[in-house]
Formats: sequence, C-alpha cells, structure tokens
Amino acid sequence: MGSTEFDRSEIVFFDLETTIPTRTGQPYAILEYGSILVCPKKLTELDSYDTLVRPLDLSLITAASIRSNGITADQVVSCPTFSEIADKVYDILHGRIWAGHNILRFDCVRLREAYAQINRQPQVPKGTIDTLVLLTQRFGRRAGDMKMATLAAYFGLGQQSHRSLGDVRMNFEVVKRCATVLFLESSQQQETQNNWASMNTSPINSYNRRSTLDVTHPNIIPFSSTETPPNPVESGNAQPGLFHTGPSVDRMETETLQSNEAMVEESSTTTLSNAFSNHNEFIDPDSVSMASITVTVAPFVNGPHRIQILHRNIPMHIHCDAMRIRFGLSPQFVDHAGNPRLNFVVDASSSSLCNILEACDDVAKRFVDFNGNSQWRPVVTRKTGFYNSPTIRLHIPTVAEDATRWNTTEIYYKNSSSIPCTQQLLLVSSVAELNSLLLPGSLVDAYFSLDPYNYQQNAGIRLVAKKLIIHTS
Repeated sequence: MGSTEFDRSEIVFFDLETTIPTRTGQPYAILEYGSILVCPKKLTELDSYDTLVRPLDLSLITAASIRSNGITADQVVSCPTFSEIADKVYDILHGRIWAGHNILRFDCVRLREAYAQINRQPQVPKGTIDTLVLLTQRFGRRAGDMKMATLAAYFGLGQQSHRSLGDVRMNFEVVKRCATVLFLESSQQQETQNNWASMNTSPINSYNRRSTLDVTHPNIIPFSSTETPPNPVESGNAQPGLFHTGPSVDRMETETLQSNEAMVEESSTTTLSNAFSNHNEFIDPDSVSMASITVTVAPFVNGPHRIQILHRNIPMHIHCDAMRIRFGLSPQFVDHAGNPRLNFVVDASSSSLCNILEACDDVAKRFVDFNGNSQWRPVVTRKTGFYNSPTIRLHIPTVAEDATRWNTTEIYYKNSSSIPCTQQLLLVSSVAELNSLLLPGSLVDAYFSLDPYNYQQNAGIRLVAKKLIIHTS
C-alpha cells in the first residue's frame, strides 16, 4: 500500500478501533487499524490495508469496549501488536494527506500515543481532512447530528459496522454522496441564473455595467470595462454547497476564471479540489507575481456580492516563515453568541508581504464595499512614526459540535534546536491551551488564505490561518 518517496499524492482515509477507558487515567489501546488509498483526481480506491491489533494488556478489552466494536480478547490474542505493524502504518500515512471522521480529536491523538509508547516519532501528514468538520460546515446539519451512522442512514448506506475498514469505506462513500448532492444543487441554481442573465441584457444594463466597474490598479489586472456582476436576484432555497462557506452563489464573473468558491465572515475552509491538496500550494510573498493577481466577483441571494482573490487563476494562499507574534489571543473579541473569536497579531516585517496585501486591499475595497455603506478595515495596520509598526491579524476558524467548539487550523510545533528539525501535530482542545502556545515574542510559520468580507457594516480582507507551525527551542 506504500508508494515511493516522490509519489505521495494519494489521500489516506483511515480509522482506528480502540478500547474504551472505564476509569480516569486508564489509557486507550488500539484494537484495529484500517485505511484505504484514494486517488484525489478520480476519487477511486487504489489500495487498502487493515489488521486487528493485540494490546499489551488484554484486560483493557472490557464489556464496554466489546459493545462498541465487537472486538473480543479472543479475536486479537494471536494478532500482531502495534509495534509489529508500526512500520507498515508509518509507510502508509507518512507524507500523505490524512482523511477521516473526527480524526483530529481522536484518531490522530491515539496514533501519537501509540508511537510514543514504543519510543517512535509519529508520522507527519502533508495535510488533514477531518470530514466531521468539513461536512458540518459545507453540507450542514440536514442529516442530523453528523455522526457517521446518521450520515450513512441519511444516504441509505446501511448500518455502521464500527470496524475500521468498513467505516473507512463508508466515510469515503458519504463524502462522495455529499459532494454529488451539492454539485447538482449548485448546477441547478447556476442554470436558473444563466437563464435570468440572458433575459436581463439591455443597452441600459450594458451602460451601467461599464460605468460601475471601470477601475484600474497599476499592479493588479482589472476587470474588463464591459464586465460586471449582475445584481442579486431572488431564487430557491438551495442549500450551500459542500465546499462553500456561505450562501449559494447566483452567478460569478471573472476575467480569466469561473469559480464557485465564496468566503463569508465567520468561517474559512477549502474547496473540494483544494481540500484534496496540500500546503505546497501556499506561496511565499517573494514568489507572487503582481501581474498574475485577479479578482472574481460573486453576487448572492438577498445580500451583497462577495469577491475572491486569485493568483494564477487559483485562490490565493500565502506562506510566511518565522513571523513574530506581537499580541496573542484576546478574550475581548466575541461573536454574536458570546464565543471567543480566535485571532492574534503578528509583525509584518516583509515588505513584499505588505505590498501584496495592500495592493489586494486596494482592489478588494472597490468591489466588497460596493455601496460605500461599510467601514473598510485595512489588512495591514501601520502606526506613523514606528519603524516596526506594520502588523497583520491572523484568524483561527472554529466549528461547533453540540455545545462545544474547536479550531479547524492545523497546529504544529517545530523544535528548531533538534537535529534534524522536527515537527509534531498538536491537538488543541481549549482556548486557554491555544493561548499558551501563541505567546508574544514567539515565532510562527503561517499558512493563510485571503478572505474578503462585508458583514454588519464592516468590510475588509480576513487572513485565515490554515496551518500554523510554532517554533520552540
């Protein structure tokens, strides 16, 4: 199931079955590992691997554990221990994109614990796709509580087996079903809006379109003076797309690319194609070509249009190394429900980064703040008279499950003093824990997207952290 060092493009959907602790302090033990390799371009299963695992302490397999997954001590007594399959599992997972349901809070943690018990370094993923987070954000709760059993019942896929390989294949099938449903919904709405657009073309409309978007910028490709997005129109109540972050798109026009991705104020994740990609798509500011930056405009039902910033016809994502944290998380920023808005401030010491962000700011302001009713908040903050004043604010998106919320940013720590330099994925379960990591003066490698917003009379570009690597000594 492995591949060469230079061919790790597959996505690994994986799942663990474990014992269930019955008292405080009792550890989990892995009872089964299962995974499939998926081609990200064709979404087909390429290979699979699964095995039962014998825990060192068979007494951990209690009645509660057996009720959960049906795995008994007799079934695993002659099976390999985790140390005996560790190399195989490492080869499958290392350097690939990991996918699974609730893997960030459970399976990734259990894997790290298992490797720590045998004094081994755990695998490092190229990226992670937690389908619980992704489907909750994009498909919504139309299927109920978003547990795998509920999603399977919604699509008529039968009962969840609670066995690793069966659950992995069910998870993969659920993702494909959700994507198909939302693709069809988006296509139906697009057809409706195309029909509307063809009926609303007139000399007057053409004149208005020319005068509205006749803007230029020396470093950014402007829209054609004869193109502009139509006004928002009424439509049906189609659900947002699986890989949308907000209301459904009516129509989108761009100079060089048509895309159905849109960003809203409260959340940020990737599109389907980008979700099955990796952080190599994040570019260094010095590699950005100003002439290759474009903007797409997407009008929405019952609301202002949104824009997306592209670089070489793909959504712009930036990677900056060793950014110094100026201010950590602040409890004074909360949303309408009283939940903390997780963001922190870093020094923008790179002149290239500042120039790029301010250029994007200039063009975005002309489209996001279309009616001039919103106050524009510059993405780069400067204080006159201070040499080291330029700063930017990085936002950490969160997702809610029942009464709890957790962040969806991949967070790693990097020990620069070790040879070779090592990275480890962290599971951050609370705001206090996150705040203890993002200390003023610390260095962080930041991977972020540029998400324009126009919300409650405030507008600007939000820098949404997709991945953070915190430096430790």
